[in-house]
Amino acid sequence: MQQNYVSQRNTYKLLEKLTSQKFKTEISLLKSLVKDVVNHKEFGIIGGRIWELNPQEYSYNLCYQFGKVDKIPKGYSLSIENQPVLNKLLKQRTILNYESDELLKLKGIYSYSITGVGELIRLRGGKYYKYALAFNSPEMLQSFYETLNIISGIATIAIRGISGFSVEKKIRRDLFKASEIQRNLLPEHKIRFLDYDIYGICTPDSEVGGDYFDYLRNVYEGEENLGIVIADASSKGLPAAIQALFVSGAIRMGTRFATKITHLFSRLNTLIWETFVYERFVTLFYCELTQASNRLLLYANAGHCAPIHYRPANDSFMMLEATGAMLGLTEHQSFRVENIRMHPGDVLVLYTDGITESQDENGLMYGEERLLELIRKNYNETSENIALAIIEDVQKYTSESLYNDDKTLVVIKRDLAEQPEMTEISKASII
Repeated sequence: MQQNYVSQRNTYKLLEKLTSQKFKTEISLLKSLVKDVVNHKEFGIIGGRIWELNPQEYSYNLCYQFGKVDKIPKGYSLSIENQPVLNKLLKQRTILNYESDELLKLKGIYSYSITGVGELIRLRGGKYYKYALAFNSPEMLQSFYETLNIISGIATIAIRGISGFSVEKKIRRDLFKASEIQRNLLPEHKIRFLDYDIYGICTPDSEVGGDYFDYLRNVYEGEENLGIVIADASSKGLPAAIQALFVSGAIRMGTRFATKITHLFSRLNTLIWETFVYERFVTLFYCELTQASNRLLLYANAGHCAPIHYRPANDSFMMLEATGAMLGLTEHQSFRVENIRMHPGDVLVLYTDGITESQDENGLMYGEERLLELIRKNYNETSENIALAIIEDVQKYTSESLYNDDKTLVVIKRDLAEQPEMTEISKASII
């Protein structure tokens, strides 16, 4: 299961890269995506088709096909009335189904997946996606369904980028205000809780971004805990910022009612699925520092970069891998809660992929190994100095790179010596 969570995230990053090049039209982008997906051996897909909504005819017309399947006649259409599956796309977005169209069965398509992409258009029967991408594979697995959900989300985000380019200047003046709101919602950098020294930092790539972190005080059965969350929204710019703000508010509301972490994640997943039609994916890591004498730390990881737990006493690293899929991938998901113990001197580093996937001028990634060595080198420092050393090293590494991304980092360190049990926040400016 763990390998599947990693695969989902790798699939997302791969598809994001495939759609990152410049396209003049929506169709040219989708054609490129379909070809890349079919040609990529990891997906196991042998054929792909683009169907475009024809509002006048109340149908979807074939506008592109690619792969090792018999060719369908150019301009072939599927009536929405005769294909009930097309009416289900709004709610389910991606569906695995057996083919009912006689011509398509003659072409060797017996089972397929179909996923809605692009803007929603209102017709007499309801709302329909502008495009439907259909793929077929020798074997339809659950992992294939999840892959198609990711393809749908990535393609829709990329299409919106094309259609929104012409109005970019009109919203530019609003970004400064949005940036100010986002900065005000981030917590102060530094916080102390019991014998923990904690420091967080968020550096958006543009005026606003989809990364965020937060500190959340919780009181459960009369005992105060500290929740720490770090998240990365799937989109870029303003849509990602809106999604991050939504998640931030939902997490704050949930923790106030002492909701169990598993219930909190499941409910948050459903809210994201229901609220964000286009940008549904969020990776998120949440942990709680408890007052237990053994300093038990509870955590859940929804497809996020695995935080790094370093124990200087025996020079060991432990990666806190995913305990569930990305939020918003499917409507109903379950998540596990795991735990670790923070020994005196232990360091836990939470981060977004803008840290490890930052690139130099040759396109080489910063990577986990470099981050591990930096943590080992600086573990004796304060959490603030560790965090700033990482940010500085990443910025030097990427100084000549054309590619950039939001970078967010939270460092949690337990004191070596016993400190007075206290909770305080110190003022600092957001970078």
